[in-house]
Amino acid sequence: MYNDIISIENLLEAWKEFLKGKRSKKDVQEFQYKLSDNIFQLHSDLKNKMYRHGGYYAFNISDPKPRNIHKASVRDRLIHHALYRKLYPLFDIHLIHDSYSCRKFRGTHRALNRFKKFALKASKNNTKTLWVLKCDVRKFFASIDQLVLVRILNKYITDQDVIKLIQNIVSSFHSTQPGKGLPLGNLTSQLLVNVYMNEFDQYMKHVLRAKYYIRYADDFVIMSHDRKELEDILPKIDVFLREQLKLSLHPDKVFIKTFASGVDFLGWVHFPYHRVLRTATKKRMFRNITEDSTEATVQSYLGMLSHGNAWKLQEKIEDIEYKSAILPP
Repeated sequence: MYNDIISIENLLEAWKEFLKGKRSKKDVQEFQYKLSDNIFQLHSDLKNKMYRHGGYYAFNISDPKPRNIHKASVRDRLIHHALYRKLYPLFDIHLIHDSYSCRKFRGTHRALNRFKKFALKASKNNTKTLWVLKCDVRKFFASIDQLVLVRILNKYITDQDVIKLIQNIVSSFHSTQPGKGLPLGNLTSQLLVNVYMNEFDQYMKHVLRAKYYIRYADDFVIMSHDRKELEDILPKIDVFLREQLKLSLHPDKVFIKTFASGVDFLGWVHFPYHRVLRTATKKRMFRNITEDSTEATVQSYLGMLSHGNAWKLQEKIEDIEYKSAILPP
């Protein structure tokens, strides 16, 4: 697989994918100016095992909570894409159906629909009280143990040159201490955290046999008509995450409550017969539209609102769009 990843053909295809939406960036234009030279030099470094991942440019965003993003060089990000192209199909077939983050043909909307379907099944079409255990992993990306990650990767990858290349990338970053964390800005991080958490997903499905279980990145829910069943599962979840994956649950974001009282999951508060937008999501949405009322932004949010009971919010957004269109700049 190493030769497939570092091939000129794969590097060129990875460049095409990387280039989308980035053509106007200065560092991308500089790399493209001497694209052939850069590609062949990168291939040579990889072939001769001379490649070393560089450092990062760090900056903060609020999406919705403050996040520290680390951006690698164009050269290094090209390697991320080259790896991702070849490794995604290998890993994705091993992931459970109900893991929805950073996967093709998955995503937030499918996770929301699955939540609704599971809730109907588990509650016998809303005729029985449904309990939901909602959990959140504390400082998820920053807490990934790099040694544990490599141990997991060795289950799937036999070519040690590929393992060493991934280690090269992973070890280029650390959060709280050496050997801890993955950078939020790397494309490879999105794939690697899914492989990492697949250990937990398999435990949930095949050891604890949690029938109604959904995970999206570091957020996950388990549904049951029996509250005690969820109370018994929670300490087992805590132990597995701590002992096997060196992760911990966020103490303020773990709860067991009835579906009828409203369950906050993926930006929406879910009820038996409807779901409404979370207050924080609503405020962020209007703030973003006020700052950028272009048609693309407005249509994006209208599309999001179509997945819940939000016709009044849709009317407000359409009103903002109308006013911005008729008022002079």
